Amino acid sequence: MSTATTQVEPTFEELSREVEAAGLMRPRVGAYAVKIAATLAMLAAGWAAFVIVGDSWWQLAVAAYLGFTFTQIDFIGHDAGHRQIFRTRRPSDLVGYVHGNLLTGVSFGWWVQHHSRHHSYPNHLERDPDILRRQVIFAKEQRAGRPGRVNAFIIAHQSWMFFVLITLEGLRLHLAGFIAAARGALKRHRRTDPAILAVHLAAYAAIVFIALPPALAVAFIAVHQMAFGFYMGLAFAPNHKGLPVRGGQKEELDWLHRQIITSRNLLSSRFTDFMYGGLNYQIEHHLFPSMPRMNLRRARPLVKGFCEQYDIPYVEVTARESYRQVAAHLAKVSGQVRDA
Repeated sequence: MSTATTQVEPTFEELSREVEAAGLMRPRVGAYAVKIAATLAMLAAGWAAFVIVGDSWWQLAVAAYLGFTFTQIDFIGHDAGHRQIFRTRRPSDLVGYVHGNLLTGVSFGWWVQHHSRHHSYPNHLERDPDILRRQVIFAKEQRAGRPGRVNAFIIAHQSWMFFVLITLEGLRLHLAGFIAAARGALKRHRRTDPAILAVHLAAYAAIVFIALPPALAVAFIAVHQMAFGFYMGLAFAPNHKGLPVRGGQKEELDWLHRQIITSRNLLSSRFTDFMYGGLNYQIEHHLFPSMPRMNLRRARPLVKGFCEQYDIPYVEVTARESYRQVAAHLAKVSGQVRDA
C-alpha cells in the first residue's frame, strides 16, 4: 500500500507557477502606452492651466493639481524601475529617466537602488532604507540613533507628526538624487542622472519665477511640493507601516513569508487602483515586482487563496483603516519609548 505525502510547507515556486500559468507576468505594453499617454496629458493640462491662470492666487489650486499629477507621473517611473513595462534595461531606463529626472525631478537611478533594497528586506530595521530614512521610528530600539530635542519631539508625537512630515517628502526626493551623486553612490549614469535633474530644476524655477511675481511664485512652489509630498506619502504609507518589523544580521524569513507578512493590501476598486497606482495590491506587488500593475487585480484572488490554503496572514483593509493602523502603531512605539 502506497503512502500519500502531504505538502505542509508553502513554496514561492508553487505560487509562481500558478501565476505564470494565468499569464499574469506577460508585459502589457499596449495598456502602458495608453496609461502613459493619459498621464502625460494630465501633466500637460496642468501646465496649460498654469499659463492660462497667470498672475492670480488661483495658481495655488493649479499647484495642488500639479502635485497630484507629479505623483501619477512617478507611478510610471516606479513601474519602469521594476521593468513592468519593458523587460529590458534600455527602454525601461528611458521611461524612468524621462518620468523621474526630467518631468518630476526625482532621480530614477537613486530610486531604483533604494527601492530594490527595500524590496529585498521590507520592514527590516537595519536593511530597509524606507525605514532608515524616516524621522519617525517603527520600533523603540531605533530611538538610540535619533538624538536631539527635535527628534525627541517628533518621536513623542509621531502618530500625527508622520502625516505632517510627509509634506516634505517631495523635497526629500528631489534632494536624494543630488546627495547620492555628490557621495558617488549612483551605480550608473553618474553624470547624466544629476545633469537631467539640474535641467528639470532650472526649467521649473525659470517657468515659475518668470511667469509669477516673487511672493506668488514662492507660494506656488510651496503648495506644489507639499501636495506632491503629501500624496506620495499617503500612497506609500499603507504598504508596510504598522506591520511586523524585524532586526539582526540573520534573515529569519524566507522570501515568500518576508514579502507577505510585512505587506498590507487595500480593499480596492478601479478608483483605488488609479489613486494608488497599483500599490494598493502591495502583497502581490512585493511577491511579483515585475508584474504589470494592470494584472495585480487578477493576481489577488490567486495569492489570497494560496495564503488561505497555507494559513499565511493576508492583511487587507480599507484605506482609512490602514492610516488608523499606521497612526496606532506609531503611537504605541512612542509609548514604549516614553515608558523606557
